[in-house]
Order: sequence, then structure tokens, then C-alpha cells
Amino acid sequence: MNNFRFRNPVELLFGKGQIACLKQRVAAGTRVLMTYGGGSIKRNGVYDQVMAALSDCEVTEFGGIEANPDYATLMKAVEICRHQKIDLLLAVGGGSIIDGTKFIAAATCFESDPWQLLVGGAKVTRALPLATVLTLPATGSEMNCGAVISRRETQEKHSFGSELVFPRFSILDPEVVYSLPKRQITNGVVDIYAHTLEQYLTTANHTRVMDRWAEGLLQTLIEVAPRLLGEERSYDDCADYMITATMGLNGFIAMGVDEDWATHMIGHDLTALHGLDHGVTLAIVFPGVMHVMRREKEAKLLQYGERVWGIREGSTDERIDAAIRCTETFFESVGMKIHLSDYGIGEPTIRTIVERFRQRGWKLGEHGIVTLDKVEAILRHVM
Repeated sequence: MNNFRFRNPVELLFGKGQIACLKQRVAAGTRVLMTYGGGSIKRNGVYDQVMAALSDCEVTEFGGIEANPDYATLMKAVEICRHQKIDLLLAVGGGSIIDGTKFIAAATCFESDPWQLLVGGAKVTRALPLATVLTLPATGSEMNCGAVISRRETQEKHSFGSELVFPRFSILDPEVVYSLPKRQITNGVVDIYAHTLEQYLTTANHTRVMDRWAEGLLQTLIEVAPRLLGEERSYDDCADYMITATMGLNGFIAMGVDEDWATHMIGHDLTALHGLDHGVTLAIVFPGVMHVMRREKEAKLLQYGERVWGIREGSTDERIDAAIRCTETFFESVGMKIHLSDYGIGEPTIRTIVERFRQRGWKLGEHGIVTLDKVEAILRHVM
């Protein structure tokens, strides 16, 4: 197990009716900027609950934050925060809304060009406080300090992180899952599954506790996903799904382990270039990473196959092939297509992504093992 430092200060308020707790958590008279997306919160009742709980506050609304939040949109919110001297940001939505709100929190207090927070290595030294009301479980952003931001005008997608953008608290009411479209459930399931694999499917490093936690999250998703995509969703399944999303990327399963994230970095450029949903890119790329990196990840692939899928028979390669196929089949079972060609993406995109990574000087994966030739092989494998 690697040495590690762990800190997660986020308070979770989990369960039915917890949105009403905003009244106790946000002082009367607080100037709040409430951020949200396309307006689904006004159809599912969350908006009314939030506004009722914040009736003693000065609330300014900022809607229209996109899936894969756009830099230009977020900078409009930054101007509002500066002009109105906002005290607290409240993100009401899924991972894109929360990620965008983290950027707003940091950029509002940043005195230079905020784009440098994403591409220039600039550090966050101050940020507005923020909190969240989660409406779409997937990214774990409600309990971590990272964010991914897009800039559509340049077809780029970059991440940043700072302990200063941990949410002060996050409200998780599983009842919001009842009204989610199947497409969002599908994307969420794959995103959570990929987050978990990025921290698990790396080095066999005697991290027994974290391995078992990760395997439990994967098995929970495999169990509840078919029911969540069925005609009726039980509260208990929605609750398991929601907490699995949070636990998948709040640092708990990352303690002392090596991490990969090559799938995510490749996927980000597929989204930036073609507008694919984040979950779609992960379903395409991850099987390719597993195949191309099979020797480097051999011990963990065998462990994954045995513990998650019950694969115990056959040669090493046969068991690895079976584990990869089980993963592909699971992604397909929740409604994903798993090849670039399914989306009309071919050779030009492969060349573009490899060249972008070359210009950035990137070596991905645990200890930089996913080199440029590996990235190209991965993309060709999933054609």
C-alpha cells in the first residue's frame, strides 16, 4: 500500500426530505447564487423545495449550465458573483452543474485569466463557499474537490482541482432518481463503474480494504442497474445507486492505491471533438484499455474477473478475455454502444487525439505506462 494523505470535509445529508435542511444550513439574508441546468428541477419538484427552504435568503438564479459545462457560460456566472457580491453558491443538479459551480467559485476570486486554472497550472488560492443538492448521481462531484470544464470554441476539455472547492455540504435525496430518464441512468451507471475501475484496475499493491470496497461498488451497480432501467424504481435501489456514485469518487477507494485515468483523458477529447456524452466515451474506451494494457494490468484483471464476475477457469488470457467481454456485455446491457464506428468516428479523430496528447507531452495511466503508442492502439482496438 502506498503512503497517502486523506481528507474529505464534505457533510452529507442523505435521505428523504433532506432538501428542507437547507433552511438550517443557510443563514437568513445570505446572498445565494443557485446554479442549475436545463430546467428539469422545475419539473420534478426540486426547485420548489429549494426555494421554499431558502425563502429567507436573497436568491439569484443562474440556469442553462450545459452537460460538460462550457467556460463561456460559466464566466457569465462569475460576473454575476462579482457584481452582486454573492456569499454562497448552491449547485442544484448533477456532476456538470456541480463541476461548473466549483469553477465559478474559484474563478470569481481569481485575479488573472481564469482559463489558467485549467491549462496554465495556476493554483486556486481563494474560492467562494459552495454547497450542492444532487439530482443526478454519477460523478461523485458532490463529495470531491475536482471538476472538468469544456471550452467549445476551441474543442477542449480540461480538469482542475483544489481542496478550496470541496462543497461545504451536499444534500442527497434518492427520490430524485425516480424521474430520471433512462439515458441519464445509463450514463451514470457507466460513469460510476469507470470511476471505480480507474482506481481499482491498476497495480496489485496489497490494498485489500480498498479493493474490496471497489468490488462491492461494482457488484452493487451490476445488481441494481437492470431494475433502475426497468419500469419501476424502488427507493432502496435508488438509494444504493446514489451512494455508490458518491463513494466511487470521494477518495475512499483511492487511499494507498495507484490510479489510472487514461480512459477518462481519452474520453474527454472524444467529447470535446464530437460532443459524445461522457458515459458514452467511457463505455467505448475502457474495454480497449483493458485489452491493450492486459500485460501491465494482468494481476488485477484476473482478480477483477474472479471476484466481480466469478471467472475462475481457463488460461490467463482466456480469463482476461472473459473479464473484458463481461464488461462490454454489461455496458451493452444498460444501453451503450461500445465502438467508435457506432458514432461515425474514424481515423481522423485517432490522429487528432494522439497529436494533441503528443503536444501536451502526456503519458497517461499509473506511472505513465499508457504512452502515445498505447493510446493509438486503444483507439484502434475500439474502432
